[in-house]
Amino acid sequence: MKNILLGLLILPQFFISQKKDSIVIDEKPKFETKKLIVPLSLMATGTAVLLTEKRDVPVTENKNFLAFGGYFEDYAQFSPHASIYIFELAGMKPKTDFWNRTAILTKSQIIVLGSSYLLKKLIKQPRPDGSNEFGFPSGHSAIAFSGATMLSIEYGENYPWVPYAAYTVASGVGALRVAHNKHYWSDVIFGAGLGILSTKIAYWTHQYQWNKKSEKDNLTILYREHL
Repeated sequence: MKNILLGLLILPQFFISQKKDSIVIDEKPKFETKKLIVPLSLMATGTAVLLTEKRDVPVTENKNFLAFGGYFEDYAQFSPHASIYIFELAGMKPKTDFWNRTAILTKSQIIVLGSSYLLKKLIKQPRPDGSNEFGFPSGHSAIAFSGATMLSIEYGENYPWVPYAAYTVASGVGALRVAHNKHYWSDVIFGAGLGILSTKIAYWTHQYQWNKKSEKDNLTILYREHL
């Protein structure tokens, strides 16, 4: 009799826990071809502008790849990334738990930094100020837009104003790179698309390894609670 009562207590909880787990899995951003339109369009536009613009400036020895010259955008590029955690501390609810969110952010930055560096090395386009030949694409823009995309995914559903704020900041970073004579518009436009695509890839390929209980774990915990 005791076992029957225990089973009646466990089964409803088990199905509820399975429903919760399925919700977490369903919330994972799924790959859709239409979601490639914006980043690929930006990258294509940036490439087209690159092929038509004049970049005939002298190139000097590269002494500062990251181009951290004390400009505001050198720090503002990371503000969307910081906001991913600051917003939660302020009481806003993100889409993904801390550990999975951090893993996605890390993966996104590995993709965006690795791909932008590789493209800079392969394409070797000069900056407007002639400081080096790592002009295309804009790393600052790629980083800022990757963070803005993640911030929008995490909070945009519950807080519709977040994407507007995030992409405004990212656009400002790109504009400042042009204003400070560090990049052409082609660099910034392509970098924006690259940043958006990098974060989307990070979400699409993430497996959500943490904060998930197996069927066995759920039954074990419930059994112990009712002993």
